[in-house]
Amino acid sequence: MKAKKAKVKPEAVNAALAAKKGPVSKFIAQHYRHFNAAALLDAAKGYETHLNAGGKMLVTLAGAMSTAELGISLAEMIRQDKVHAIVCTGANLEEDIFNLVAHDYYERVPQYRHLTAADEQKLLNRHMNRVTDTCIPEMEAMRRIEKVVLAEWVKADRAGERYFPHEFMYKILRGGKLKPSYQIDPKNSWMLAACEKNLPIIVPGWEDATLGNMFAGHVISGHVKNVHTVRTGIEYMTVLAEWYTKTAKRLRNGEGSIGFFQIGGGIAGDFPICVVPMLHQDLQRTGVPLWGYFAQISDSTTSYGSYSGAVPNEKITWGKLGAKTPKFIVESDATIVAPLIFSWVLGK
Repeated sequence: MKAKKAKVKPEAVNAALAAKKGPVSKFIAQHYRHFNAAALLDAAKGYETHLNAGGKMLVTLAGAMSTAELGISLAEMIRQDKVHAIVCTGANLEEDIFNLVAHDYYERVPQYRHLTAADEQKLLNRHMNRVTDTCIPEMEAMRRIEKVVLAEWVKADRAGERYFPHEFMYKILRGGKLKPSYQIDPKNSWMLAACEKNLPIIVPGWEDATLGNMFAGHVISGHVKNVHTVRTGIEYMTVLAEWYTKTAKRLRNGEGSIGFFQIGGGIAGDFPICVVPMLHQDLQRTGVPLWGYFAQISDSTTSYGSYSGAVPNEKITWGKLGAKTPKFIVESDATIVAPLIFSWVLGK
């Protein structure tokens, strides 16, 4: 009777995968063996497998990931063709550029949990807008960008032209007016990396961002005559639908598919994942495949009924994911998890 062949232990498999990678990946392979740590590594391996099979990846950004300086790792992912489209909130779109031009004026408030209402008022009086432990300087960041983008809004408005929010950001980056104000290494700006690649970006709900509020103000004041000068919402969904359909068609000849890597929850994730059931159910494009990979980093609680906290299998019932789609969820802090997953994919 033949002896049973011993199973290869997961840590041995992970060590072998990390052998040709850098020290960060080797550390992950050595230490991240259980619970959320293991889920992190599984999601990273799945991301890599998806790309190696010829797949494309859409990444979504919720929360304040740009203010958390995710660009340090995300920009390199974009440059190395590990990210092929981004869906983000208006805040993440603009805050990467705020950081690009005003980084030296930002202030950290490590003891933010102990701030009193009076302390918060003092920050407001100094025009310092707080995001958890980080204060964004209004004058150096927000108003500086407003001045430059307003010129583009007015120019387009007078010419009867219309552009999406990310296209206006690409215009101001390509125009070069902000370049003398750069205060970080440009390679750490994911918006610059995306601009150089002309990466597709979708920005649902842009209206609630700082620049969205500013645009509304300029419409009300009459500086911009046509509220539709900035394209938003439904038009973004139509663009996403066409991108998904065309990209899936190009991949159909091979074995690749389109993956979905979700950072956080909210509209950044909810909006784009709905494109597949819309294509199937509303447009009857039944030949368009489902998402071929899904991973989410979230700290939302499932039992509260929030979509952001829903386990991946719930998406099967909505026609977003298939029963066999590789699915991963890491219930942890995205500011810690995302750079580690990106480092594994980049081989660092």
